Amino acid sequence: MSPKKARRRLTHSLRGRLLWYVLAAITIAAVAQASIAYRTALADADQIFDYHMQQMALSLRSRVPLANSEEPGNVDTPLSGSDDLVVQVWSPDGVQVFRSASHARLPQRAVLGFSNVRANGTTYRIFSIQTSAQTVQVAQDLAVRRSMASNLALRTLGPIAVMMPILMLVVWWVISGSLEPVARVRKQLASRQADDLSPVSDAGLPDEVRPLVQELNLLFGRVRQAFDTQQTFVADAAHELRTPLAALKLQVQSLERSDQRVDSAEARKLAISRLSAGIERATRLVEQLLVLARQEASAAPHQPVMLAELAKRAVADLIGVAQNKHIDLGLQRADPGAVEGQPESLMILLRNLVDNAIKYTPGGGTVDVSVTAEQDAAGKQLCVRVEDSGPGIPAEERERVFDRFYRVPGSEAAGSGLGLAIIKAIAERHGATLSLGESARLGGLEAVVRFPA
Repeated sequence: MSPKKARRRLTHSLRGRLLWYVLAAITIAAVAQASIAYRTALADADQIFDYHMQQMALSLRSRVPLANSEEPGNVDTPLSGSDDLVVQVWSPDGVQVFRSASHARLPQRAVLGFSNVRANGTTYRIFSIQTSAQTVQVAQDLAVRRSMASNLALRTLGPIAVMMPILMLVVWWVISGSLEPVARVRKQLASRQADDLSPVSDAGLPDEVRPLVQELNLLFGRVRQAFDTQQTFVADAAHELRTPLAALKLQVQSLERSDQRVDSAEARKLAISRLSAGIERATRLVEQLLVLARQEASAAPHQPVMLAELAKRAVADLIGVAQNKHIDLGLQRADPGAVEGQPESLMILLRNLVDNAIKYTPGGGTVDVSVTAEQDAAGKQLCVRVEDSGPGIPAEERERVFDRFYRVPGSEAAGSGLGLAIIKAIAERHGATLSLGESARLGGLEAVVRFPA
């Protein structure tokens, strides 16, 4: 695997990202701890050594001048000793009377108090004090302090350096164990068949991942419900189409037999009439099935729709059908108002409502359509009412007529039993409620669809 692919895989891996960032944080914290420990130890060493240098200089302060006892006046004679700590003493007239055994050469002029001086390729920390009898200077190489600070920092960081690999292993184990349920869910999904929509177990999942799996289970439920609906639809459609297709086949056979009869002209005319009616019923059924399937699978975006305008169009489209049956069709009331929905779907709803009313109303009857704005405990609503003077629907049948392909027993009007099922599906998708009752004014059926405004 190329380094670029490896980096891309690490970036998109939750486990890899967690391990990378946590281990990087541990490393950065260890480096920061080392830096802080070193600076703290160096500051402590400075304070301690400064104090000791000051105390040493004060202890050498006396009224009796110091001098090199073995070779008076020969203070520059090289002596074997350490260069880490150097002590020099001058008389009041500026003559050096004492110098500790050291090869270090420091400036002959002293600055009272603490100061840093660069000499002999290194830096010295110098403390000078002056009395009436002499001037005492104590100097120390700063490398000694840095070495001690490094040793102290290493002692502090030793346990941390030992614990870092153990801590990294613990972090790796904890992160891998925490993500194991996620890997389990992935394996469950990978081993499933295409038609397996059972819920995924969310046991042991972290709180951050559990909502994702729960939403996935809800999605599986919706897809399973859609599959069940489609299977039911296909089964119902196959059952309902079998009858008109069988009738068409019988009518074709009847048309063939009419050619062999003496009164073949009349028989053929009757057979052709029945065949045309059968084809029309089958065509109407297929159209209704397609409309129902389209509405159940529709995912078009919603937009503001003026119900009064749709009601006017529906009445105008069906006025010719009503006139053929001598039915008085009209828009009784049209209050302004908009609802969120799909214009095409709502037009199908209104057309089916009016068409059903015309279909089941006897000739010479009345069908009235109204759109009213109403206020109740649930808030403002827009209601579409379609009333007719037909026979209506018995109270015990008003729930069953919403089922697909169900028709009220004894109904004389031709139909597929899908009109109200389509209306109900569209209403539910728009958050509306559909109810059937008896029209107090016309005596027939009253269909009311209530939309939240």
